[in-house]
Amino acid sequence: MQQRAENTRQAVLLGAAVSFEKFGYGTASLSTILAHAGVTKGAMYFHYASKEELAHAVIDAQHQMAMDGALAIDSQVSVALDALIYVSQEMARQLVEEPIARGGMRLTLEIGSIQGPVQRPYVDWIESITALAKRAGTEGDLAEGVDAEALARFVVGAFTGVQTLSQVLHGRDDLYDRLSEMWTLLLPAVVAPHALERAVGLARCAPRTWSVARSTALEASA
Repeated sequence: MQQRAENTRQAVLLGAAVSFEKFGYGTASLSTILAHAGVTKGAMYFHYASKEELAHAVIDAQHQMAMDGALAIDSQVSVALDALIYVSQEMARQLVEEPIARGGMRLTLEIGSIQGPVQRPYVDWIESITALAKRAGTEGDLAEGVDAEALARFVVGAFTGVQTLSQVLHGRDDLYDRLSEMWTLLLPAVVAPHALERAVGLARCAPRTWSVARSTALEASA
């Protein structure tokens, strides 16, 4: 019974993410969410009391998925500069492949315009990138004088703009290429000469698949 309830909750969350991505927060209805989830209204209300609560659950799941990806890369990649690039590629992969990520990203912007800014995902992401950038500086891979916090804010802001433009113009079909362009332009300004060729090479590669549990983000939103 407990596993069945958990399966239902995950189905509702996934159906909501698909609906919110497709229709937006204002237009998505409970009927469209139920249709995508394949569950009854009673089953949905057992887990979530309202569309607003469900929307915030999707945002939380997307945020947890992103943080899980960053933590997995940090634990598997010893060179901080490499990990920094890989984290951005994993965020891009999630937006291309994961409905939770796409639905959560759209909701973060739309709910923020209605209820006030949703800041936590951006703050946590900046802190994560700052930690990697500081390590990269300690390891000698950043150019002299590069401010790790400023670099983190720029990377997060640039990625947000790149993925938004890719979505508007091409439905994110070109996101990997646009992310590669972003890094190719940025890296010569912030990376030490001895590390530049390796970093640019990584930035031009397609995203890797990391050993991140796909269910973690869904479970964490309970």
